[in-house]
Amino acid sequence: MIKICFVCLGNICRSPMAEYIMKKKLKDLNLENEYHIVSRATSYEEQGNDIYPPAKRKLTEANIPFSNHTATRLEKDDYDKYDCFICMEQRNITNTLRIFESDPSNKIFTLLDKDIADPWYTGNFDDTYNDLDYGLDNLIKELEKK
Repeated sequence: MIKICFVCLGNICRSPMAEYIMKKKLKDLNLENEYHIVSRATSYEEQGNDIYPPAKRKLTEANIPFSNHTATRLEKDDYDKYDCFICMEQRNITNTLRIFESDPSNKIFTLLDKDIADPWYTGNFDDTYNDLDYGLDNLIKELEKK
């Protein structure tokens, strides 16, 4: 089983959106039993909070099922629990490396070659969803090649 952790700043917008979009895509491909998908934050700012309501609205609009979510920060011991950490932006990589102190197994990546804008700041959940949808399709293709 491949264990993937999606990472963003607060774990209330981008990373939980990525988590639930990925779970839906994997289920549609009958691959859900081959993957364990979670999401985490690099800060404690939203610790314990649910998905941001506009993010929930976007997931609902896109027919992406989701469940109750609790924003959770990455901790140093998470490094050994997951095969890869997929970050939404370069700053998430910097903060993830600060938490883990190093990346000896080269497990930390961004989903795209560009930062995925944080819709909490931009208010643009459509662009974020589209970037995630595109990036996750490519991620699945890459994972399935291996």
